[in-house]
Amino acid sequence: MPIERERPYSQFNFKVLIGAIEAGFQECSGFGLEITVAEYRNGNYPLNSPQKITGVHKVPDVTLKRGVMGEVALLHQWIQNVRDGDQNDRRTVTIQLQDEAHNGPVQQWILSEARPIKFVGGSLTAKGTDVLIEEFTLACEGIECTEG
Repeated sequence: MPIERERPYSQFNFKVLIGAIEAGFQECSGFGLEITVAEYRNGNYPLNSPQKITGVHKVPDVTLKRGVMGEVALLHQWIQNVRDGDQNDRRTVTIQLQDEAHNGPVQQWILSEARPIKFVGGSLTAKGTDVLIEEFTLACEGIECTEG
């Protein structure tokens, strides 16, 4: 049962689950849904405008960013499996928004049939002071949003 609040949740308390494994990320972006619409008008339609017919839906690619911390075997093995042609290594990825006290998810987005399609290792700079960030882009076939 969702809790009514007067203030929205902050965006900085979240977890990412890849299958049953929890992974820490700095940023998750791009998850959503787009429903296509086809326009149609038959010649004897009484209005001089087309009807809008609901078509298929598309799920955009999702980008996950995190600091390089040395333990990357899970994600890199998944990328290698897909790169080497494993058509069945698709996973469920769950993004869980937490409340301020981390009492569990208040809302979650479940990405189905996800697979990695891009990896960016970050930029190395000899005089830099920033954290090294790597990016993983996932393609998924479906998304569901649920409360808690």
